[in-house]
Order: sequence, then C-alpha cells, then structure tokens
Amino acid sequence: MMEETIRQTVRLRARDRCEYCLLRQEHEPTCPLHIDHIIAIKHQGTGTLENLALACGVCNRAKGTNVAGIDPDSGELTRLYHPRKDVWDEHFLRDGALILGRTAIGRTTVWVLQMNIAPRVELRTLLQKLGELD
Repeated sequence: MMEETIRQTVRLRARDRCEYCLLRQEHEPTCPLHIDHIIAIKHQGTGTLENLALACGVCNRAKGTNVAGIDPDSGELTRLYHPRKDVWDEHFLRDGALILGRTAIGRTTVWVLQMNIAPRVELRTLLQKLGELD
C-alpha cells in the first residue's frame, strides 16, 4: 500500500492535475485523480516518486500497463510520454479543445490514452468557454 506522504507529494508536484491531459481535479470533482505507475510494476517499474504521476481516471484506465503504442502516423512502435523525463509542451499542443501530438511520442500517447474521445473534447470545450482551461 502506498504511503500517504507519497500520495500527497505526487499531488502537490502535479498541482492537482492530470500529468497527461492536464485536466485539474476540480474539473472532475466526483472522480478522484489516480496515482499512476508510469512504468507498471509488471514491467519492472517501482513505487518511487520518479515513477509516479497523477492521472485522471480516463487517462489512467486507457494507459493501463502500456509503456508504448503504435504511432498513428508512422505505424512505428513508440514509447509513451513519461511525465518525469519529458516536457509536455515538446510533445503536445492544444488546438481548441483538442490535444494534438507534436512528436511520435505525443501522437502515440494521445491515441493510446484516448485524450480526444468525445466526452473529453466536450469537457475541454466547456472549460474553454468558461475560461477555465489554461
């Protein structure tokens, strides 16, 4: 079981937002953000802070234990975005309510984590209209 101090550190470091799609906890108050093992334990990941990220339920469930996927543009096997080693803005950009991949890593992560499924785009559209999406 994960220590509460580790959970709190992960939350504070992420500023209470999903480190993949950037939605804040306040955007989904009924669905608590999850502590994600970036590299799953079954793939020799650890429970250390360096391997933990805060993730919304949608991103966490879609990611599962995946560490890679197929880049939808090139068809090549590509690793997923790693919140501790990669910079979000280098791999992703927002185009209105959509999250687009700038790189193979970004494209693959958007695809595997289903970042642009209709309910997510609708939520981001609403948040934009309310001036809540930063």
